[in-house]
Amino acid sequence: MERFAAIAREITILTGVLCAPRPQGKVPGGSINECYHWPCAGGALFVKVAPRATLPDFEAEVAGLAELEAAHALRVPRVMAVGYTEGAAFLALEWISAGARTPDCERRLGEGLAALHAVSAPRFGWTRDNTIGRTPQANGWADDWVEFFRERRLRPQLARAVAGGYADLLDTPGQRLLESLHLLLAAHHPRPALLHGDLWGGNWLASEDIEPVVFDVAVYYGDRETDLAMTRLFGGFGEAFYRGYEGVTPSAAGEAGRRDLYNLYHVLNHANLFGAGYARQARESIDRLLAQLRG
Repeated sequence: MERFAAIAREITILTGVLCAPRPQGKVPGGSINECYHWPCAGGALFVKVAPRATLPDFEAEVAGLAELEAAHALRVPRVMAVGYTEGAAFLALEWISAGARTPDCERRLGEGLAALHAVSAPRFGWTRDNTIGRTPQANGWADDWVEFFRERRLRPQLARAVAGGYADLLDTPGQRLLESLHLLLAAHHPRPALLHGDLWGGNWLASEDIEPVVFDVAVYYGDRETDLAMTRLFGGFGEAFYRGYEGVTPSAAGEAGRRDLYNLYHVLNHANLFGAGYARQARESIDRLLAQLRG
């Protein structure tokens, strides 16, 4: 329990608000960090806790939340404190109680995401690297989207998968895909859009006043379709969300055909984080994409 007491002392110092010496309870669903509901005098906090070496990841998340907040497109949790103790790193956010995910809330989420994607930058990437889950995510700037997606997204994930034991399954077809990426995206020339970066159904909620809130960000500037593709990977988004988005920004020609390619990044990441089932799913995606070139 001393670990919790040390975290509580640091949060109290950083916020000026007295926090309980230990959390009320663990928040279910987190697979990367320990997450807690933590009572404080000024209201409860949502606190992520991880090994001390994780502090730069939390600091990158704070920067990403600030980037999204500055866009004034979607609500993100307020950052209350980020820091470390002798044995742990922590990130304290405002506690947002969940309400109902109504169709109207989903519509507003779609509209807000379209407004977020309207924020642009001169190049693809971001000012700092961050993480996707607990996997490092490189964001060095690039002028060309194909180069960025190949070198900053697919190649590192494939390299990790090959090194992690999936060489027989992924190495040769994965290299062919990398070499052919310019053909798959030949007619597509997106502008850099501000992205959430990890937009699956578990990374948004409706607040008690039915306002959409997004969190657990992996921010960078890239093709807006990558966010949209991920919303379809694991579910959690209804038709009202897509109507809301397309009411602001209609789909581009060929968008559906690019979903498999863009979601391959996340499937490979899941293979690297969670195992062989996702590696087989990645191989199936690669085979489908290579078949498009042969067809």
